[in-house]
Amino acid sequence: MTRLALGLIAGLAALPAFAEEPATGTTSSMTEAERKAFRDEVRAYLLENPEVLIEAMDVLQQRQDAAGLERDTQVIAANSARIFANPNDWVGGNLQGDITLVEFMDYRCGYCRKAYAEVDELIKSDGNIRFVVKEFPILGEASMMSAQFAIALKQLHGDEVYGKAHDALMTLRGEPSAETLTRLAEDLGLEAKPILDRMNAPEVMAVIQDNYALAEQMDITGTPAFIMGDSVMRGYAPLDVMREFVSDMRADG
Repeated sequence: MTRLALGLIAGLAALPAFAEEPATGTTSSMTEAERKAFRDEVRAYLLENPEVLIEAMDVLQQRQDAAGLERDTQVIAANSARIFANPNDWVGGNLQGDITLVEFMDYRCGYCRKAYAEVDELIKSDGNIRFVVKEFPILGEASMMSAQFAIALKQLHGDEVYGKAHDALMTLRGEPSAETLTRLAEDLGLEAKPILDRMNAPEVMAVIQDNYALAEQMDITGTPAFIMGDSVMRGYAPLDVMREFVSDMRADG
């Protein structure tokens, strides 16, 4: 964008303020007729050159994106242990991997389900990714019930069984209920009642509340959302984009 164009836009935005300031400077000493003429000139310029506005919006978007990236970096650095090494989270993939991928997910989220197979393929085909799951139920009662069941099961029976339950919940057809979750537990060779009884325990709800608080700090409002290194990817991304995300993190590391 030309310096003249930026000056014209800035001048147009600031003109109302000039009218209220004392006449101590050259611009503020303009008469009302001169101000009107200036506004008319700016308007005519923008009408003749509308691409200037598009350029200005592009510059603004770039600045906002850069500010957002910087904010993500700072928040991740300040919450590194909560994000990457929280003992309440399930960890899969290669536990000694050179890259950690963290996913905020909701079992009832269509895009999480779409990403599920692709994330699984990414982790298996790469072979060197440590994968962390953060339960983030935001889509209503069914989401909450599923997350409570998964967390209660993990707390009672450990990571291996949680991994199997996670897979089953991600591919579950229909709405979860006490009956469907009972069958799921039994399919895993577990007694269902202790798991169902624990679902509303403070220890279970504390995990979810901590994930809510962390997501709020990180400006994560939807699922899926992925964290890797010092970056956040908000929303679904196809497998090739996820692979590029991993490649970029390794290059930066």
